[in-house]
Amino acid sequence: MSNESAFAPILLVEDNPADLELTLLAFRRRRFANPVLVARDGEEALAFLPRWETGEPLPLVVLLDLKLPKVDGHEVLRTFRAHPAARRVPVVVLTSSSEEGDVALAYDLGATSYLVKPVDFEQFTRLTALIEAYWCGANVPAPRPAVP
Repeated sequence: MSNESAFAPILLVEDNPADLELTLLAFRRRRFANPVLVARDGEEALAFLPRWETGEPLPLVVLLDLKLPKVDGHEVLRTFRAHPAARRVPVVVLTSSSEEGDVALAYDLGATSYLVKPVDFEQFTRLTALIEAYWCGANVPAPRPAVP
C-alpha cells in the first residue's frame, strides 16, 4: 500500500441505514485502515465537490448506491464525471439493482465498476476484503487533476 493511499478516505454513498451499518461493520471486521466518509443521499455526496476543489483529500474510491433520495446515484455519477476535481476518482457502483438498464447507464456515465450487494453478511465481508485489497492496496490512484 502506498503512503498516499494508506490514509486516504473512502466515500460511501448509501441511504439505507441497514446497508450502511452492514458495510461499516464489514469494514470494521476487516480492520479497515482507511477512514470511511459517509454521504446519506446524493445531495450530501455532491457537497464533497467544493471541499475537494479547496484541496481536501480525494477519496481513493467512491462506493455509490444508485437508489438515493434527493439526487439519484446516476446523477451523482454524471456530476462527478463532469467535475474537474472528481472526474478521475474511481466510482464503484455498489447497489442492490442488477437491472440491465441500471448497469448499462452506470457504465455509460463512467462508472469504474458495478457490484451487486450480496445479501449474505459473510459474502459481503468477502466483497469488502476485495475492495480493500484492490482499491486501497493494489490500485495506483490517478494524480489529482488541476482545478481551474
